[in-house]
Amino acid sequence: MSYLFTSESVSEGHPDKVADQISDALIDHFLAFDSESKVACETLVTTGQVVLAGEVKSNTYLDVQKIARDTINKIGYTKSEYMFDGNSCGVFSAIHEQSEDINRGVDRASKEEQGAGDQGMMFGYATSETENYMPLALDLSHRILKELADLRRENKDITYLRPDSKSQVTIEYSDDNVPQRIDAIVVSTQHDDFDEDEIMLAKIRKDIVDILIPRVVAKLPEHIQVLFNDQITYHINPTGKFVIGGPHGDTGLTGRKIIVDTYGGKGGHGGGAFSGKDPSKVDRSAAYATRHIAKNMVAAGICDEILVQVSYAIGVVEPTSIYVDTYGTCPFNITDGEIASKIKGIFDMRPAAIEERLKLRQPIYSETAAYGHMGRTPEMVTKTFEQPNGEPITLDVELFTWEKLDYVDKVKKAFDL
Repeated sequence: MSYLFTSESVSEGHPDKVADQISDALIDHFLAFDSESKVACETLVTTGQVVLAGEVKSNTYLDVQKIARDTINKIGYTKSEYMFDGNSCGVFSAIHEQSEDINRGVDRASKEEQGAGDQGMMFGYATSETENYMPLALDLSHRILKELADLRRENKDITYLRPDSKSQVTIEYSDDNVPQRIDAIVVSTQHDDFDEDEIMLAKIRKDIVDILIPRVVAKLPEHIQVLFNDQITYHINPTGKFVIGGPHGDTGLTGRKIIVDTYGGKGGHGGGAFSGKDPSKVDRSAAYATRHIAKNMVAAGICDEILVQVSYAIGVVEPTSIYVDTYGTCPFNITDGEIASKIKGIFDMRPAAIEERLKLRQPIYSETAAYGHMGRTPEMVTKTFEQPNGEPITLDVELFTWEKLDYVDKVKKAFDL
C-alpha cells in the first residue's frame, strides 16, 4: 500500500531563521579576521529587539550591532510597519569570553590532535531520489520558498509579499519507496494589509497556484515535473490572514529549525544545531562530514539510500563510533557494518581533518543559514568584510564543500568497483 511523507521549510524571514542568519553572520566576520576563532553565538529576536549571547575566543573585535542590523536589512525587514526593522531595532550584546574549561579540550599543541568541541552524535543522509541526493519533499519545500523570496524582491508579479513564510510538501510514495505524485502543498506567506480579507485570500491563493508553483515546476527535471497535477490539495494561508509576522509575530531563536536545516525528517538527527557555531563544534562540522560521506557513497553506487552516524566525546580526537544504515539498498554482498569499517579507512573523521578537508575555517556560513545546509551547490565566491575601524578584507571562499562529489573515485576503489 502506498504511503505519504511530508517535509516543511521556512523562509529567510521566519523569526528563527532571522536569528540563525545573524548568528552565522557573526561567525563569518570572526573567521574572516581570525580563522582560528572559537565562537558559540545565540540570537533572540522579538518585537523591535535583538539579543546576542554566547562565548568567543578570538583575536579580532567586531561591531556586532552593525552586523546584526545589516543582516536584518538584507533579509528585507526595512519598514517600520513590520514592527521589526534593521535600522531601528535595539541590539543588546551579552557575548563574553569562551570558558577555558571548554577550550582546553579543543586546542592542542598539534593541530591534528584537536579534540572534539563537544560530545554528541551527528547524522548524514543521502538518497538517489533527487539529483542533489536530498529527500524530495524537503527539496521542493525549499524551492517553493526560494522562488517566493525571488518574487518578493522582484516586486513585479506579486507586490504585497512580506519576508516571513513557510511551506510544506506531502508526497505519495509507492511500496518500493518511489515518489508517485504530489499530494498536498501548504504555503503560508506574510503579506501587506488588504481592505477586504476575502478578496485578499482569494488573490493570494490564485497568485501562489498560478504564478509561484509554475515557476518552481519549470526549474525541475522532467521526471519530477510529472509528479505535479491538478489533483494537488493546496492550503494557502489557511488561517485566512498573515499580516503580523516575523519577529513581531513570533519570537525567533538560533537553532530551532534543525530538521528544516537537514533532511526534513528523513534519516536522523542528533539534536545539535549548526548556526552560530565555529567548526570546532562537531555538531556542525561532523554533520557536514557525514553528509559528505553519505552523498559520495550513493553517487558511487554503493547504495540508493544511506544514513551515516558518527559520535564524539568532548576533547577526544577520534570519534567514539561510526554507524551505517543502507536500508537494504546496497546491491553488493556486504553488510552495513563492513561498509562502516571501510568508511573509516576512506574518510578521516578527526575534527581537525574534517576542518581541513572541507575548508571549514573560511567565512562560509551566512549562506547556510536559510533554505537548508544540505543539498546546496558548491561554488567559489568573493566576499568582503569590514572591521569596526573601516579596514576591509576581501576573500575568495568555497561554499558548501560538503556537497562536492570529490570522493566518488576513492569510494569505488575501496569497494573494488
